Amino acid sequence: MKMRWIAATLLAALAAGGTWAYQANQYRLPGIVQDWRDPVAPNRAVRWQQGPVQAPAGRRPPNIILIVADDLGYNDISLNGGGVAGGIVQTPNIDALAREGANFASAYAANATCSPSRAAMMTGRYPARFGFEFTAVPVEFAENLAHGEGVGPHRAIFHRELVTPDIPDYPAMGVPASEVTIAEAVKAAGYRTLHIGKWHLGEAPALQPQAQGFDESLAILAGGAMFMAEDDPGVVNAKLPWDPIDRFLWANLRHAVTFNGGQRFHPRGHMTDYFADEAIRAIEANRNRPFFLYLAFNAPHTPLQATKADYDRLPQIKDHKTRVYGAMIAQLDRRIGDVMAKLKEQGIDDNTLVIFTSDNGGAWYNGIENLNAPFRGWKATFFEGGIRTPLFMRWPAGITPGTQRADVTGHLDIFATIAAAAGAAVPQDRPIDSENILAGPAKRPAMFWRSGDYRAVRAGDWKLQVTKRPEQARLYNLAADPTERHDLAAADPQRVAALRAMIEAQNKGMAKPIWPGLVEGPVRIDVPLNAAWRNGQDYIYWTN
Repeated sequence: MKMRWIAATLLAALAAGGTWAYQANQYRLPGIVQDWRDPVAPNRAVRWQQGPVQAPAGRRPPNIILIVADDLGYNDISLNGGGVAGGIVQTPNIDALAREGANFASAYAANATCSPSRAAMMTGRYPARFGFEFTAVPVEFAENLAHGEGVGPHRAIFHRELVTPDIPDYPAMGVPASEVTIAEAVKAAGYRTLHIGKWHLGEAPALQPQAQGFDESLAILAGGAMFMAEDDPGVVNAKLPWDPIDRFLWANLRHAVTFNGGQRFHPRGHMTDYFADEAIRAIEANRNRPFFLYLAFNAPHTPLQATKADYDRLPQIKDHKTRVYGAMIAQLDRRIGDVMAKLKEQGIDDNTLVIFTSDNGGAWYNGIENLNAPFRGWKATFFEGGIRTPLFMRWPAGITPGTQRADVTGHLDIFATIAAAAGAAVPQDRPIDSENILAGPAKRPAMFWRSGDYRAVRAGDWKLQVTKRPEQARLYNLAADPTERHDLAAADPQRVAALRAMIEAQNKGMAKPIWPGLVEGPVRIDVPLNAAWRNGQDYIYWTN
């Protein structure tokens, strides 16, 4: 009897210990499993395939470089009098792309989070048109972390009832292979296609860049990576203890990349420097043939990590997280300048179309105010701060410097614009929402956004946002009120009804989501995540 009691006690202790170990490490499990399946190897050289030694005679199509920043706030760029920390951090190289080319001042992200926006850029279609409605995240991430622990009385909601056996595994959450990507389109027109940086459009082999039209890909396949090892002597870290997403990232991300889908390995130094260095090497290798380079930096997305050298250049910024963030922006700008300098050095600057944008607005969970000033809202909202994005195009041989465009455009139009410049065919067997904006303003009557029950439309100067939680319609005249301060819904119910009808008509052409939005989380419109709750603060629930 005594021995049975001892055995039972030991089993109980082991079970308790196992439970404790699981609870203590549950946020780390995805990273641990990934390390077991695909360990990170030491750094190795990437060998870009060399193009012709000499350029062929005669005129050739333009090279095309699409540069995408990650979670760059509208006010992070100094072009319009902005810049991080009240303008302390300037962005002269990014600004130059607009001044030396075209600035599309009314450009919009296709979605307020990264994955669907990138899907639209790659396909020229509303992402909801082919079921890519939500950012791809593992079910475990959604359940354990949601999109915040809530603010004030508003808690995150996990829809356990939507977790069914037919939800695709996380690696299979991506752009379907049946979609035609811009890489596939220009490759068919004779371009060498290159990808460097963030992907986040599917990690399964059939969905990776090299299976979606890219000849070569140096990738972060997931939504993010460490910029440097946390304990690197040359790094300065800024952790955000109020943000559960940040805790998940620090626990699970690795300082790692993959080349053409091979084993993960450590890059050299800071990720922003590494991607810029490799972009320069890829340009050198392909200077004598038309190439398309998708250069997708993961800065300034969290985790916030700067080089010590860049951090030390900003002693006037007293807030630590803002200083790290500002250092990341300064580094990004400098390295974009290096890429542009390489084009000139190689003698291909005039005949290279460079497009710059961000996937969405600055993030509320960073805890830094005014990232999207003067606009309201953040990433994960359809307010202007979440979806108004820089869009600059520079092509000395094809665009007059200093061109200013006010027509409504955005990510959707990148596909058709690149295809036209490259002489590539646009698919005719499916609806394409993209238009060549270098030929003139887009002719579409309206632009739409959707994430679950949160919907928005801009038609002319009027914009309607419709939310389920809270149940509300918000109507703004952007000509008179570009920062969405005055809701006119109560005063103009007929216009609300007409715009709602447009949204409903648009939704009839959209597909069922490939995977469901499992989480609804509250996002306050006017303050970051770390701000104290005050009664009366405006908010929406974002579905992912």
